[in-house]
Amino acid sequence: MEIAFLSGKGGTGKSSICAAFISIAKNVIAVDCDVDAANLYLIFPPKNTIETNYISGKNAIIHQDKCTQCGLCKELCQFDAINIAEGKFEVDSISCDGCALCFRKCPTKAIEMVDSDDSKLYFGDFRNGSIIYGRLSPGEENSGKFISVVRSLAREKSKELGIEDIIIDGPPGIGCPFMSTITGVDKVVVVTEPSMSGLVDLKRSIDVAQSFMQEIYVIINKYDLNPEVTNQIKEYCLEKNIEIIAFLPFDKEVVDAMINGQTIIEYNSESDISNRIREAYQIVFKS
Repeated sequence: MEIAFLSGKGGTGKSSICAAFISIAKNVIAVDCDVDAANLYLIFPPKNTIETNYISGKNAIIHQDKCTQCGLCKELCQFDAINIAEGKFEVDSISCDGCALCFRKCPTKAIEMVDSDDSKLYFGDFRNGSIIYGRLSPGEENSGKFISVVRSLAREKSKELGIEDIIIDGPPGIGCPFMSTITGVDKVVVVTEPSMSGLVDLKRSIDVAQSFMQEIYVIINKYDLNPEVTNQIKEYCLEKNIEIIAFLPFDKEVVDAMINGQTIIEYNSESDISNRIREAYQIVFKS
């Protein structure tokens, strides 16, 4: 079973709750699909890590022995990626968009498009199973494509290791990475918070997710900080016939747990919030 944790915005506590679910599971493939800012490995540091390069696109390089310093490439570049350093034209790989216009227009064929392979894909063992995550190099694109690669590896390892459950910590927002994360999963858990921005982004997330599946659950984190908006979220979910599986109170111990490199389940398994998360876990995995 593949379950994806999502949120329309950052800061809802999605990763903390996803990590708590992972720590309840006895044997699981944990996947961090936020390739722009992966953080699940901080709570679940892997052992025996295998690191591979991911080619996210192409960047331009200038061969100085062929360059005549005509400046056409700098003039054409719409991304200000070509600079002059010590009298030589050079490409800033972070700013380069890989459009290849300079490559096509260079009169002396001094520019070459080369693979951009600074992004990394990681696989390793951790205390509850195996963990997979990617780290997209700064300035690189194709995060949606990279997520598809991460998820394909997760499914491959699931079959190879005989681990049935895959729990995915998804990226914030509802763009291409969101789509790549939820495509083909069995269930989605949307984590929200009682703020107006949280409510708006919850609606957007559910509208998109319902185009892909029906099994969608909601967890309201820090529900007690704004009862009025919590009630609005309840009314919206009732209208959409979506089950709220947990109302989690604000609890400083969740922060204390992260500081100690643990989930709240591991830090204080008998706390009220831990019990509520366990109840939510049973609903998702038994339904």
